[in-house]
Amino acid sequence: MSAQLIDGNALAKKIRSEVAERVAALTARGHQPGLAVILVGDDPASQVYVKHKVADCESVGMRSILERHPASLSEADLLARLQALNDDPTVHGILVQMPLPKQINPQRVIETISTAKDVDGYSVQSAGDLLCGLPGFRPCTPYGCMKLIETTGVSLKGKHAVVIGRSNTVGKPMALLLLQANATVTVCHSGTPDLGVHTRQADIVVAAVGRRNVLTADMVKPGAVVIDVGMNKKDDGKLCGDVDFDAVREIAGWITPVPGGVGPMTRAMLLVNTVESAERTAA
Repeated sequence: MSAQLIDGNALAKKIRSEVAERVAALTARGHQPGLAVILVGDDPASQVYVKHKVADCESVGMRSILERHPASLSEADLLARLQALNDDPTVHGILVQMPLPKQINPQRVIETISTAKDVDGYSVQSAGDLLCGLPGFRPCTPYGCMKLIETTGVSLKGKHAVVIGRSNTVGKPMALLLLQANATVTVCHSGTPDLGVHTRQADIVVAAVGRRNVLTADMVKPGAVVIDVGMNKKDDGKLCGDVDFDAVREIAGWITPVPGGVGPMTRAMLLVNTVESAERTAA
């Protein structure tokens, strides 16, 4: 029997509806949530991502501030602009689209954004809050993955979860969120000698390395929950994830598609983080 699909589009739509209600309540009190999005340069993929984020804001009644800057922008000028946005009470979230031109240090940019407005959840402070189990913004992709797993009804308590990938934006925070949910977590990466030894024991697998077919059917435990964070292209140009979807879906119990799985949830959780920031300010 084929795995049940975990519909990220449907869940994201439900979350956006809930966010819209929260935005309306805040706006009625004179506190319309605002998200500032900064794009430096003209990277085509970045332009598409930014366009979607602005449209998402508008769809829930949230104010969006889109700033476009040339690729020649200096780091000093970008940091100065971020400081101004930090001081703007009408801005509740700040997002700088990556990648940045080579003259700008991305970590310095991230650390300049006020922790109270770090709705991407990428700063050292946000990472520390997550590690210590303190309140704070969770990185949007792992946060969205946790919501997708919740829809399966599978309790994570006592389950074995394997995260493939150790990036600061997905792999590491994903492992911490799973630990907080009482899963036993194994993190695998390029230095793991036999990936299948670990994934075949896993009740939940999160694949997040950006490489096609890193997880194949012979590496999956029957009935497992498989979350595919990857975004790659097939030889014919069509989008695909890190998982050999057609084969794995015949073994897994639950699986996310690409596209239509994790991607919509990443954007939805950005809205959640932004409205939460506005709610804290208005409290």
